[in-house]
Amino acid sequence: MISVKSFSERRRYLASQMQKGVAIVPTAPEQVRNRDAHFPYRFDSYFYYLTGFGEPEAVLVIVAEADKGTSKHILFCREKNTEREIWDGFRYGPEAAREAFEFDETYPLAKLDEILPRLLADQSAVYFALGHDTAWDTRVIGWVSQVRQQSRSGVTAPAEIHDIRLLLDEMRLFKSAEELQVMRRAAEISCGAHRRAMQKTRPGMNEYEVEAELLHEFRRHGAQAPAYTSIVAGGANACVLHYIENNAALKAGDLLLIDAGCELDGYASDITRTFPVDGKFSPAQRDLYQLVLAAQAAAIAEVRPGNSWDAPHNAALRVLAQGFVDLGLCHGSVDEVIQSEDYKRFYMHRTGHWLGLDVHDAGEYKLGGEWRPLQPGMTLTVEPGCYIRPADNVSPHFWNIGIRIEDDVTVTETGCEVLTSAAPKGVAEIEELMAERKKPE
Repeated sequence: MISVKSFSERRRYLASQMQKGVAIVPTAPEQVRNRDAHFPYRFDSYFYYLTGFGEPEAVLVIVAEADKGTSKHILFCREKNTEREIWDGFRYGPEAAREAFEFDETYPLAKLDEILPRLLADQSAVYFALGHDTAWDTRVIGWVSQVRQQSRSGVTAPAEIHDIRLLLDEMRLFKSAEELQVMRRAAEISCGAHRRAMQKTRPGMNEYEVEAELLHEFRRHGAQAPAYTSIVAGGANACVLHYIENNAALKAGDLLLIDAGCELDGYASDITRTFPVDGKFSPAQRDLYQLVLAAQAAAIAEVRPGNSWDAPHNAALRVLAQGFVDLGLCHGSVDEVIQSEDYKRFYMHRTGHWLGLDVHDAGEYKLGGEWRPLQPGMTLTVEPGCYIRPADNVSPHFWNIGIRIEDDVTVTETGCEVLTSAAPKGVAEIEELMAERKKPE
């Protein structure tokens, strides 16, 4: 759990980066699922990162005044409403929210249009995610226009609108000790879910039955939700990168690829494991699996301070290209296979992404046109794979084999920490675990 003090410190740091101006950060709206039913609510990650406030219909405003060395943190939120709380549950209301979350001022959301123009008066800049939401764009520009109309009275309007995400993305990229504790726990829960899936999977089950085991384990251990829609892909379905139907029957002799992770207190885990439905890898499956595992090991070895973001990907790619040549899937030297991009028939994605409040988390991958160097606190996934569809120039015993192995990795002062190492991924380890399966009752 992230402390209230940490959220307050983030706001103060953001204000120091802004120097002078007003930041406006709304949370996500509730989304209608059908008629009068809503999807489960999930806050906006930027808003939550700065507030820890999980209710809908809320806006954070930060007024930074570098010349005075101060900043003001203001929350607009729903009022207390006993009748609505009977139907929908507890809400803080402005007064309780101010005390619980250490805001300087809090107001009912209904006062937003009245107060914002006053806060923007005589400010030089607005910090806002312009272009993210058309309705909010219109609203913010309208407030600025109201201030501009007061120019004859000597009031000046903000002359600049800065994308607040540029500052926040850089902040979110580096995980604090508190954040890493939450992410370790999320990883622990997800590792347990993958172990459970391996222990429960049998030929004849449906993919959705395995998905249910994952969801059971997530919720049983306190995770609030999956971090993303789980991929449970048996056989040829594993060659579809974003397969989410999860409705096919599992067959003996096939592999099952599971890409699934939980979200805990807003933070995502993201794990992929691939294993045989019947508990034993075939020779072709074993060859390809060992290749992907070796590629992942090479990539993880490159996750350390000073190496570029691209170093893990390049390491994995060279191992995969060599393996594709050795197995007769590609022809020529490793350099030729990489230069021609012939490998992309079997490996068409990159080797990882940032991880945090979003499963594909905030943060730039390049600075000044160059891949940025890795630094302590950055957290990323490492997920090479191979996906072999039927083709005339591919040996049939490789057809419909899809494999991906993914772990969550944090850069440390001396190297890296694999947060998800408890999820089995060695061939012998997987086969031994699956051999312990009890017969269904």
